[in-house]
Amino acid sequence: MTYNKIRRLYHSAIKNVAENIKDFAVNPDKDFTRHRKMPADTLISFLIAQSADSTKLELFEFFNYDANTLSESAFNQQRQKLKPEALESIFHSLNLEIAKYKKKKKYSFFAVDGACLTFFSNQNFASEDYFAKHGRSAKGVYSMHLNALYDLENCTYQDAIIQPVRQKNEYLSFATMIDRFPSSADNKPIFIADRGYCSYNNFAHVIEKGAYFLIRSKDITSKGILYNFDFPDNQDSFDIDIDISLVRSDSKKIITNTTYRRKLFQNSPFDFISDPHDVYELSLRVVRFPISDNKYEAIITNLDRNDFPPDAIKELYNERWRIEGSFRELKYTIGLSTFHAYKPVLVMQEIWAKLIAYNLTRMAINNTDIPANKKSINKWFYQINFAVAARLSRHFFSLFKRITQHKLKTLIIKELVPIRNGRSYTRQQSAHFRRPRYLIYRAS
Repeated sequence: MTYNKIRRLYHSAIKNVAENIKDFAVNPDKDFTRHRKMPADTLISFLIAQSADSTKLELFEFFNYDANTLSESAFNQQRQKLKPEALESIFHSLNLEIAKYKKKKKYSFFAVDGACLTFFSNQNFASEDYFAKHGRSAKGVYSMHLNALYDLENCTYQDAIIQPVRQKNEYLSFATMIDRFPSSADNKPIFIADRGYCSYNNFAHVIEKGAYFLIRSKDITSKGILYNFDFPDNQDSFDIDIDISLVRSDSKKIITNTTYRRKLFQNSPFDFISDPHDVYELSLRVVRFPISDNKYEAIITNLDRNDFPPDAIKELYNERWRIEGSFRELKYTIGLSTFHAYKPVLVMQEIWAKLIAYNLTRMAINNTDIPANKKSINKWFYQINFAVAARLSRHFFSLFKRITQHKLKTLIIKELVPIRNGRSYTRQQSAHFRRPRYLIYRAS
C-alpha cells in the first residue's frame, strides 16, 4: 500500500467525523456551527500531529509559522467542544479500512497488556477516580490505565480501552476487547497475555469467540489458577491437558463429567453461567518450561499441540514483549508521557490521538522496503529509525502536507539503525512510574 493511499484513508476517516460532528460535539446545537480558524477537521488533525512541545510552539509549526495563527486560548476553547469519542471513532474506522488490505493468513497474533499514564492535574479538574497515592510521590499523581490490543505482525494497536486508575479492571477490558474483535472465517486470532489477564472468564470469552489464547499463569508451586492440580511429580517440564467443570454451587446434584471441578466464588466474574445449577466445561492445555536454572514458566492455552509444540509456545510468548517496546515508543517517541491538558476528558483526547499517530507511523514503516544493499552492513542488520519516521509522518499525514510521498520514502530509508538482538537489562521496579511534567515546562 502506498503512503498516499494510507493518507487518503486517514483523511477520509477525519472527514467522516467532521461531517457528523454533532455526534461528537459536547453541545451539538452550537458547537462547531460557526466558521473558525480551526474547524473540526483541522482541530482533529492538529491533535494527532501534536508532539511534546508547548501548545503555542505546536500551533506555530502546524500553521507553518503564520502570523495569523490562532492563540493558545482559542485552541483550548475549541478543543473542549470535542468529545474524545471523535478520535476513538477515527482510530477504529482507520483500523477497519487498513484491515481490508492485509494479507490473509491462517493465524494472526495479538498481545494484550496495559500501561499507566500519569498527567498533572488537581481536584478542580479531575475526580478522585483519577488520583493515586503512589509511594514514590508524596503528593500523589493523577493517572489513567490504558488497556491495549496490539497486532504483533503489523506492530499497530488494534483496540484500546482507557480507564481511570481507580477503576482499572484488566479482566473486564480483556473480555470487552475480545468480544468486539472483528470475526473472520479465514483467519484465527491468537491472543497472548501476561498473568494479569489469567482467568477462567477470559479463557471462556476467547473460546466462545472461536479464537485461541496463550496466557501465562503463576507457576504450579504458587497459589494461582494452577494450584491443586495433579501435575507430574517427576517432571519439571511438561505439556498436558486438563478438563475442568466450572460451577457456582456446592450442590452434589450437579453432575460433572470432567476430571476436575472448580467452584467459582460469587464475586468471581464469569459471564457464561447464568443459573446456579449450570456447568461450564473447559479443556485447557498447560505447558511448563524452564527459563533459567531454577525458574519455570507455566502457559495456559487452547492451541493445538500438533501445530504449536512446546518450543513454539515458548517462542510465541516471547513475542508478547513487543507490546512492551511499543509502550516505550508510544510514551517517549510519540509523546504520550507529555500531555497538554489538565482535564481527564482532554487527556483522553490526546491518548486516542497518539494511538492514531503511532499507527500511522507504523503503517508508513510497514510499507517501506529497505534496499538490499542497506539491510545488512558488516555484522549488523538494519531497520528503520522509528523516531525519525514518526517525525516525518507527522508532516506527511497532516492536513497540510509539507513533504511528498517520494521525499518521505527517501528520508525514511536514509535513516536506519542497527538491530541489536540479545541485549538484556535488569528490570527496574521504578520503570513503570514517571512523574507527570507541568504544562509550563516544555522543550522550546
